[in-house]
Amino acid sequence: MRLLNLFKIAYKAIILNKVRTLLTMLGIIIGVASVIAMLAIGEGSKESIRATISSMGSNMVTIRPGADDRGPARGSGGNVQTLTLEDYEVIKESSELLSYITPVVNSGGQAINGSNNWPSTIYGVYPDFINIKVVGLQSGSMFTDAEVKSAAKVALIGQTVVDNIFLNGDNPVGQMIRFNNIPFKVIGVLEEKGENTFGQDQDDIVVAPFTTVQKRILAIDYLNQIMASAISEDDAPEAVTQLTEILRTQHKLLDNEDDDFTVRSMEELISTFSSTSDMLTVLLVAVAGISLLIGGIGIMNIMYVSVKERTKEIGLRMAVGGKGSDILMQFLIEAILISVTGGVLGVALGLGATVFIESFLHWPTSVALYSIVISFAVCAITGIFFGWYPARKASALDPITALRYE
Repeated sequence: MRLLNLFKIAYKAIILNKVRTLLTMLGIIIGVASVIAMLAIGEGSKESIRATISSMGSNMVTIRPGADDRGPARGSGGNVQTLTLEDYEVIKESSELLSYITPVVNSGGQAINGSNNWPSTIYGVYPDFINIKVVGLQSGSMFTDAEVKSAAKVALIGQTVVDNIFLNGDNPVGQMIRFNNIPFKVIGVLEEKGENTFGQDQDDIVVAPFTTVQKRILAIDYLNQIMASAISEDDAPEAVTQLTEILRTQHKLLDNEDDDFTVRSMEELISTFSSTSDMLTVLLVAVAGISLLIGGIGIMNIMYVSVKERTKEIGLRMAVGGKGSDILMQFLIEAILISVTGGVLGVALGLGATVFIESFLHWPTSVALYSIVISFAVCAITGIFFGWYPARKASALDPITALRYE
């Protein structure tokens, strides 16, 4: 009952000073809203990155010629020709952690239909390619193993290529196009995928049998890369290790020699981007947290002023039997009420801000429940921490001195 009365007294004191209370809350409101909005942007960006990379094939493992250039002592290897079809065949035969695998050769050029042309990239692959890249067919069908063996002049095209060389809206399937003056019969159109994490248009693509591109367009005997898909996302790291061991044996590399190839998984890419996103989120939240600190200092200042203004009231309460602990609790409750109320308004403002950001700025956001819980916890702690000193000062006043205060 005593605690309920203290709440009523604290509530009345807050209501009597509405404007001052609202101004005191502003720091808390802005701080909480900022924290929620920043965490929502951070979580949204991580989910967006993971979804985008997963759309490229979350289990995908790529093998490229040349050493890994991330380390300071390693060379670029951009023009190194260290992957061959024999490497592909050995990997396919030896690795039990892969569900799909294909050699890849690619070349830039012009996709041409009549008088319409469009600069694009042609990829020479095996049929497993669409399973590795997790891309479906909008129409038509994938070429067969037999067409790969015979180096058939057939191709699948992405929607961007369709939009730019079939301007009259005709169905591309069954029609002839040219790529660098080599005729191809369009047998399928790939589903739209949009841009990937790096801003590359995944629909600006021509896919043809590996042998056709290697022999008829590039005239090379090496591979630009090997693409594979691990059995599951959890198996991808182990697959990277296994593929590295297989290729080191295949290339007869000594223990003290660096790899002349690079094996990477999408999980590694997701982890890298997520780490960067986490660092940015922490930075943004730290900046937003400054507002909470300022709000807490504002609460302490206002409560300190309130103690000064109500010195006579405090003296009167203590003169008629009020205990120091009651005075302490009264002012502490006031501080907590101001802080928590500001927190509630801040959460509402933060949720509204995330809706605005996603609707008008088109940034991905995701409000996590923990961000709201943390905000409320911080508000309560802020109220207790910054309200304790003024409340302690009020409870320590001498009743006689307080009654004489002018």
